[in-house]
Amino acid sequence: MARYTEAVCRLCRREGAKLFLKGTRCYSKKCAFERRPSPPGQHGVRRRKMGDYGIQLREKQKVRRVYSVLERQFQNYFTDAEHQDGVTGENLLRRLETRLDNVVFRLGFASSRAQARQLVAHGHFTVNGVPTDVPSYLLKPGHRIEVRESRRERDPFKTAKETLRSHQAPEWLSLEPARLAGTVVSLPRRDQMPLDLNEQLVVEYYSR
Repeated sequence: MARYTEAVCRLCRREGAKLFLKGTRCYSKKCAFERRPSPPGQHGVRRRKMGDYGIQLREKQKVRRVYSVLERQFQNYFTDAEHQDGVTGENLLRRLETRLDNVVFRLGFASSRAQARQLVAHGHFTVNGVPTDVPSYLLKPGHRIEVRESRRERDPFKTAKETLRSHQAPEWLSLEPARLAGTVVSLPRRDQMPLDLNEQLVVEYYSR
């Protein structure tokens, strides 16, 4: 399973925005972006004014990095979204939002998408009662995600039980904190997906 293994804080600095890739650390004073918001590289590097292509590229990279998807897979998602009915940009974000690792994160079972991906890959979850270890598994309305009964006493889920009491899941998901389970109620609408991402710039990048 291919994945990014370098320092993730430099990705936030490169994009000039907090991507919240390290969970609770991103909300603390230890956040690297708060301490050094300049781009990674030689000291004193300043952000240069970008043209249309640069703006489109940076937004594409930002979306890809938020969901921890590599380039080839992201391009495949865009191709699939382009062939679906509806608005291509919204279709793209919807496919990314309904990945199993993202839903695990949205339900509050993990503090970051990276942790959610690891928990899924280690086989801690079932989808409709079937053990599933594929982070990119695309969920549909009616799919039920649940922590396997034999794994519920492990440390990550003991922590999750405490935090889920105050966790607010998105409207398109239904959360059952006591059972460490959740259900996809519907596909997310655009206003239920991250509003700080500009999917139209991504469409323009691939349509150039």
